Amino acid sequence: MTSTRQPLHEWTVDPDTAIALQKSLAPRIVRSDQIGEVNHIAGVDIGFEDDGNITRAVIVIMRWPSLEIVERVLHRTPTKMPYIPGLLSFRELPAALEAFEQLSVMPDLLMVDGMGIAHPRRLGIAAHLGLWLDMPAIGVGKSRLCGQHDDVPEARGSWVPLIHRNETIGAVLRTRERVKPLYISTGHRISLENSISWVMQCLTRYKLPEPTRQADRLASRRTAETRRPEGDAAPRQDDLSL
Repeated sequence: MTSTRQPLHEWTVDPDTAIALQKSLAPRIVRSDQIGEVNHIAGVDIGFEDDGNITRAVIVIMRWPSLEIVERVLHRTPTKMPYIPGLLSFRELPAALEAFEQLSVMPDLLMVDGMGIAHPRRLGIAAHLGLWLDMPAIGVGKSRLCGQHDDVPEARGSWVPLIHRNETIGAVLRTRERVKPLYISTGHRISLENSISWVMQCLTRYKLPEPTRQADRLASRRTAETRRPEGDAAPRQDDLSL
């Protein structure tokens, strides 16, 4: 899949420049539904190997509504930026974009393991990727990055708003009874309500929706070449407090 869009910025930047870019790009995120017919959904997951020196990007393309896997890409590239709280997308997305260039099937919707606008500067990895590719994107996070919320009812499909600085930035969604909820947020060109709907429609008997579950499953296969370093075993977070 070769992109004809102009790059939004350079990736090799200092932290102050990266923060300024986040602040300038965040207002460009479309939080309403601008999504057409969906035939294929991409699950995206990114991790690290070799003590963080290698970035590993996984994309799994699934046909909708059958959720049949039609294509997988696992791409490795040298990591170009150290871990800096709040700037994870600058560290991870170069590998993801290179993986997207290898696809033969164009997705209509992205589900990304990480945050969309549920980020202190409203530009988590799902939002950054969706904006870069100009595709509808949903952030599917396993842990909270910022904001507060009430307790989530135990029933499957229950959710409560995730609030940060008096703004609703996402939903805390119970995808299985008696299982920790997920943090769902708009990435780009999709509303929060529709993001929740798509996640629920892509659930099977697991906590994660199938696109990100399958991407996570491929990314987590541990061989002599792909075993995660000890520091990469914990759930990934997009940001802390910058």
